[in-house]
Amino acid sequence: MTTDLTTALAKQRVLPVLREPDPAAAVARVGALLAAGCRVIELTTTIPDWPAALADSVRLARRALIGMGTVTTADQANTAIRLGAAFLVSPYPSPPVRAAAADTPFVEGGFTPAEIAAAARFGPAKVFPAHVGGPAYIRSLLAVLPDARLIPTGGIAADQVADYLKAGALAVGVGSGLPVDPAELAAVFG
Repeated sequence: MTTDLTTALAKQRVLPVLREPDPAAAVARVGALLAAGCRVIELTTTIPDWPAALADSVRLARRALIGMGTVTTADQANTAIRLGAAFLVSPYPSPPVRAAAADTPFVEGGFTPAEIAAAARFGPAKVFPAHVGGPAYIRSLLAVLPDARLIPTGGIAADQVADYLKAGALAVGVGSGLPVDPAELAAVFG
């Protein structure tokens, strides 16, 4: 299952990270992303009533991978899995989430080389907050962790994605920097 996520991320190259003000806004944003050709989307537990947003998004996206991010507790992980999350993402090392994830792909976050090395043993690792070190930091991490599949996230605008990909990232998480305009979205995911 982690292989499916890794393959989809390698193809898509941008992972939208949605932090919307309510479930309806999140589902509408998922719909716009799907219409633009996006097939992997991360919602976050910072969305008020995120379980409703996740359940509705999963129903909407039959052939896409809808994951749940900012998962920091086993309870959140179990709820997300029960509601159909295709993958989980944490912003930092979280052994309880890793244990709860079991057969669900888990993209564990970290920032230090030790945290990233530990996370990368299980699959793709989220580098957060990536803007602090920028693409040069991704290159430095990959110099000592050449087999790691990194997803830098945090403070990255859509026009910066290419720099992170050139640095060796598997994919790049983009949240507030994600375009809203349908034509701009299509350019990113089309």
